[in-house]
Amino acid sequence: MKSSLSLFLIFFLSLSAVTFTAKGQGSSTLEIISADLLEGAEGFERLIGGVQMKNQNSLIFCDSAHFFRETNKARLFGDVRIVDQVDPVQTRSAYAEYDGNTKIAKLRTNVIFTNQKTTLYTDNLDYDRAANIAYYLNDGKVVDSVNVLTSKRGTYEVSLERITFEDEVVLVNPDYTMKTNYLVYLTIPKTAETKGLTNLISKEGNTLDAQKGSFYNTQQKQFQFFEGIVESETSRVKAKQLFYDEQKAYYEGKENVSVYNKAREIEVFGDIGQYWEERKYSLVHGNALVRKYFEKDTLFVTADSLISQDSETDSAKFLLAFRSINLVKADLSGVADSLAYNYSDSSIRLFQDPVMWSQTSQISADSMIFFIANEELDRVFMKDKAFVITQDTIFNFNQMKGRSMMAYFKEGQISHLNIDGNGESLYFALEGDTVNQGVNRTLSANIKLVFEDGAIRRVTYGVKPDGKFTPVQKLTEENSRLEGFQWRIEEKPDMKIINAWRKPEEIDPEAKNLFDIPDIKIPLPTDDEIQKELQKSSSPNQKNVLKPVLRNKIDG
Repeated sequence: MKSSLSLFLIFFLSLSAVTFTAKGQGSSTLEIISADLLEGAEGFERLIGGVQMKNQNSLIFCDSAHFFRETNKARLFGDVRIVDQVDPVQTRSAYAEYDGNTKIAKLRTNVIFTNQKTTLYTDNLDYDRAANIAYYLNDGKVVDSVNVLTSKRGTYEVSLERITFEDEVVLVNPDYTMKTNYLVYLTIPKTAETKGLTNLISKEGNTLDAQKGSFYNTQQKQFQFFEGIVESETSRVKAKQLFYDEQKAYYEGKENVSVYNKAREIEVFGDIGQYWEERKYSLVHGNALVRKYFEKDTLFVTADSLISQDSETDSAKFLLAFRSINLVKADLSGVADSLAYNYSDSSIRLFQDPVMWSQTSQISADSMIFFIANEELDRVFMKDKAFVITQDTIFNFNQMKGRSMMAYFKEGQISHLNIDGNGESLYFALEGDTVNQGVNRTLSANIKLVFEDGAIRRVTYGVKPDGKFTPVQKLTEENSRLEGFQWRIEEKPDMKIINAWRKPEEIDPEAKNLFDIPDIKIPLPTDDEIQKELQKSSSPNQKNVLKPVLRNKIDG
């Protein structure tokens, strides 16, 4: 009885002494609150069953503990819990080491770190209570009300509500999955900022990629990408700086912007661009360029600014281009002040002193509409001050003018030309397509001309014409030109002009994408397996035994 009483008194006095040393304000000494059993051991005290300790504002619970009184440290075993009485922070783990001097807890195995609605799961966490910062060293997962984030390493700055994720970062929420290697996440506004390569796939299958980082407001579903590309089933938008509002389906890009309409096979480039996906409406400014893709070739158009509308209604599907218009295609070129392209009938309207060239022909008027059929120039309608010039086989200028004209083309050359109102024609009469005999000049309200290989073969007049023939000996520059004649071939644009206007940065189809990297975990051999194989390798007949073990683990 005396022995039992002595042990009880020693236990009681030990608890009283520890409790007393912790009562000073600001003391960092670990305090034992309670335990079912206290045993002495060499260099430490063993606390067993229902252990509760305290360090300043932190309450510590576990199944058992080793308390190192001299160093003010403890090792905690089984259902470890650390609860902050001031901050809403709690941690759980299977094992932990706690330093009362530095207030650093090293938690291991099945770690759960909770701060209000944000929970961190890992197997290896260092928690600095003084700085209120937690670090996980390999494979952590953070869950809040909206997102799940995983990474190899991470830092949780509790006071700032900021978590930094590094290496193989994956963010998952109900609307998309994102991968990167560096991400800073603020848990209160729920914003995420990445650095370097960032790839995202939405639940609809849309992709958002950035080479130089991004910023996300996950609640408002607003995204910013740097050197970014956003691609959906119907469109692709690219820019150095790209803003995307998912709820409004609105894109805004700055510097080297491109907007590609997949259904229309038309791509627009510029310095600044805006695109409303639901309306299929885009606005592009600054050295704008259009590429309309055909099976055989591509139509290029330059402009200061562009408006594109691809509505459900055929009549409302168009592209508008303003100022500095240059148009280049394999079989035609043109210049104008403004342009309207109608998607439904592939017609292109040119306004304010437009000029167009097709092989040996030059066409001008106050305004004109030309139509593309089967990817080739089909016909051109010219209104007011219409003027057509064609060169014959010896480079004479055949000329036609009138109030309005309709020119039909075949294989890039004029085949028929109908002049309606105030018609005038001037064409050179040739012998054998090589010798100039003179000039036929005719006035008639309506004129129809038929061409063959660019040369006039037949002329029909609607009413009695007023004509005159001038032999070659009497030809002068004045009587071989109709009033208003201007051969403007020096204005004809080509690909040099297009490339000088804007050289688009093409999308690299081989660009790295983190979703292309398979999520494969290679299991390593256990310690027991390694020891067994090492024992086998000690035999002179056993060599390179670890290789088949690793190979079997990978194959399995």
